[in-house]
Amino acid sequence: MKTFKCNFYILFLLILPLIFGSRCLARVQVHIINRLPDGMPMTLHCQSHDNDLGQLRLTGGDEASWTFSVNFWGTTMFYCDTQWDNSSMTYRFVTYDASRDARRCQTECWWMISEEETLYGYNQESEYWELFPFTSA
Repeated sequence: MKTFKCNFYILFLLILPLIFGSRCLARVQVHIINRLPDGMPMTLHCQSHDNDLGQLRLTGGDEASWTFSVNFWGTTMFYCDTQWDNSSMTYRFVTYDASRDARRCQTECWWMISEEETLYGYNQESEYWELFPFTSA
């Protein structure tokens, strides 16, 4: 009887990803690129509920990136606060939300803060850059 229980648990663990999909096993890399005009630097502070990635200063053309695994429940979310030198405002944007990005950012999430001081995100599914809103932090 113990052998049956052991085999059942092993089988259950093997088919678990098939039941819930691969999202709980997905590894995603986030990239944020500073394309502000004239090489203007920006400050970036990114975090999730569990991880604070610290504060970075990106000069024009610089990129920040990190890799993470989507949690079992599919609720992983990272967001960043950013500010550039000519602005007194701090802007916030969600860099990864499993409910929004599971298909859009299957393996990589690319973000670009452009010369127009706007936010674009690359959609891996449609292969287009999409305009996203900033919110006040």
